[in-house]
Amino acid sequence: MRSRGHVRAAAGASCGVLLVLSLAACGAGGHRSAAVRVQADAARPRKATLKRVPGIGDRWWKQVPADSRQVVAVFGAGENSPDSTVAVFTEHGSGWRQERSWPAHNGRKGWTTHHHEGDLRSPVGVFTLSDAGGVLAAPWAKLPYTRSAGFQAPRSWKRSYWHDFDYVIAIDYNRVKGTPPNDPARPEGQSEGGGIWLHMDHGSGTSACISQSKSSMEYLLHTLDPTLHPVVVMGERTVLNG
Repeated sequence: MRSRGHVRAAAGASCGVLLVLSLAACGAGGHRSAAVRVQADAARPRKATLKRVPGIGDRWWKQVPADSRQVVAVFGAGENSPDSTVAVFTEHGSGWRQERSWPAHNGRKGWTTHHHEGDLRSPVGVFTLSDAGGVLAAPWAKLPYTRSAGFQAPRSWKRSYWHDFDYVIAIDYNRVKGTPPNDPARPEGQSEGGGIWLHMDHGSGTSACISQSKSSMEYLLHTLDPTLHPVVVMGERTVLNG
């Protein structure tokens, strides 16, 4: 049985403190209509129904809230690797079904269960997903979405990083839920890191966030539904399976 307690965050990282620190931690994409992609996905054959999300062991599965019906699983390639795979699962009736999966990046130095600010590792744990935002408009997003130029990556960064935050989804580690992803509040203290997001990819590891293509971010924004209480379960593959 899955627990109904609060979600345990095993660690955290930093896409930021205030705007620059909030931006200075993570992350670019292609382009195609989200509506067209969703229609194409709907036309695909239905996947097999599973009793639970595969690859997530009892330790972590018990931390998924009982009312969560959407899981974004991030499986890291290795403890010190920046490479990972994202898979999206939805509960249908008494079982789970994988909807899509794609390659992604995590922290440049891999993963940690004891994160601190600036360690360049992504946190291992189970985290809710409650707020989104970005430079671009996303009228089809289901999560509360804040569009703001304040998400713009500094132009002092490499050009390949400039679109990292066109779309972002806040990972609820050391942040106040119900606020924009770039809100600077860190309830557990600055040293614990924060500003960890799902965002667009620039082709390599991040400072702690999970990055993927623009089309994948559009899919997540169109799919993740607050009424289904989505969570992300993230970490190195063998750790999550333990």
